[in-house]
Amino acid sequence: MQPKDAIPQRGARLGCVTPVDDGRGLLPTAALAELRADLARLGRPRVGGRVASCCGTLIRAQGLLGRVGIGDAVRVERGIAAASASTPPFDPSRSILAEVVGFDPDGVRLMPYEEPVGIGYRARVALEPDLPTIAPDARWLGRVIDALASPLDGRGPVPTGPRSYPIQARALDAQHRSLLGPRLRLGVRALDLFVPCRAGQRLGIFAGSGVGKSTLLAMIARGTTADALVIALVGERGRELNELLEHTLGPEGRARSTVVVATSDQPAMMRRRAAYLAVTVAEALRDRGLSVLLLIDSVTRFAAALREIYLAAGEPPTTKGYPPGVFGELPRLLERAGPGSGAGSITALVSVLVEGDDMNDPIADTVRGILDGHVVLDRKIAEAGRFPAIDVLKSVSRVAPGCYEPAERAVVARARALLARWAEMAELVQLGAYRAGSDPELDEAIRVRPAVEALLAQAPDEAPVAEDPFAALARILGTAGPSG
Repeated sequence: MQPKDAIPQRGARLGCVTPVDDGRGLLPTAALAELRADLARLGRPRVGGRVASCCGTLIRAQGLLGRVGIGDAVRVERGIAAASASTPPFDPSRSILAEVVGFDPDGVRLMPYEEPVGIGYRARVALEPDLPTIAPDARWLGRVIDALASPLDGRGPVPTGPRSYPIQARALDAQHRSLLGPRLRLGVRALDLFVPCRAGQRLGIFAGSGVGKSTLLAMIARGTTADALVIALVGERGRELNELLEHTLGPEGRARSTVVVATSDQPAMMRRRAAYLAVTVAEALRDRGLSVLLLIDSVTRFAAALREIYLAAGEPPTTKGYPPGVFGELPRLLERAGPGSGAGSITALVSVLVEGDDMNDPIADTVRGILDGHVVLDRKIAEAGRFPAIDVLKSVSRVAPGCYEPAERAVVARARALLARWAEMAELVQLGAYRAGSDPELDEAIRVRPAVEALLAQAPDEAPVAEDPFAALARILGTAGPSG
């Protein structure tokens, strides 16, 4: 027999069903089961604080210093703290989600994932341990979710995958990455000819507002040969979601796509997290050996969300009002795309909205330095009626030498030379100051330009043609007749 002091005290072994001594004899098994049920209903213990101030979308909480760090998630209770002595249990359903973005001796700075409507002075703040990681699954293909991985398509909860992934993980170590894969067909003739893309490459689409960035991404989503698509609509117009699902992707494209949505009216934390969630889902699919095409529209609005967050965290504005943290976080997002350590890869195409058509805008300049190539959409080309309005002379793929066969490279080089010659002398020709026969190369450029422009033009809903675009370009350069 055990000595009396060896008998477990009440609560010391809640996992057993043996009666427990509470100091007045053995606690009946039924009472122990009731106690365990009560503890289960209470849930996990929560470390708490109180709201000290709320200004705009920035909440400052006290009582959390030393208990939370940057990136930790909390829940802030709606309403004002009760004046009675008895405090009701914390109710997560009556709270909003927020994230720690900064702290100082006066308290912890929180940015909410919802509008802070109803948040009152001294409202309770509790830790939320389940936010930082998700468990994507291949069954997420065909689903539409928000930045918190909640379903938006009315088809019930998204399934949980076998492995958890941190949302803001580090990029795969450079020495563990595979080489870029084979050429990936994008389904847009101007890109496949002049800005070729390899599996695992990262391309940026740069343009001012209204020139066709989103439409070009939609064409790529429909025409690509990638195994799976992950599409992030970051800060975009809400009407674009159904247009993407119904008109662009269609049933077949939607079945191999995961769409992450955070529209322009949602808080900055949701817009930021949508981009990170999309990259995380793409990483999970890449780890399964798939060739994934990641489309983010747009990185500029992701940067605008970062600006709002870092300013609230206390960073000073520097270049055009952007705090330094914005330029540090852009590569942390974009570097996560690319080839994996195995057969899978993430090919990323991101749109960049340039302010006032200025390609030296600080965000555009930073993103261009991170990516493996850039596609420039020109407003003058769009106004002339050619879509997509890709300026092939200003667009560059840094991996183009590894994409072309020797014959393809020769055809593209000749076409670029002729287009460059026309661009150089266009004003002189249009003024009538050029006499035909004076420059044979310019004469050829004048002859082939209409046919080349027609080849580069492609309607958003145009069905794919059977002829290889390189063969079509070679035919134009070899047999083009005089222009009308």
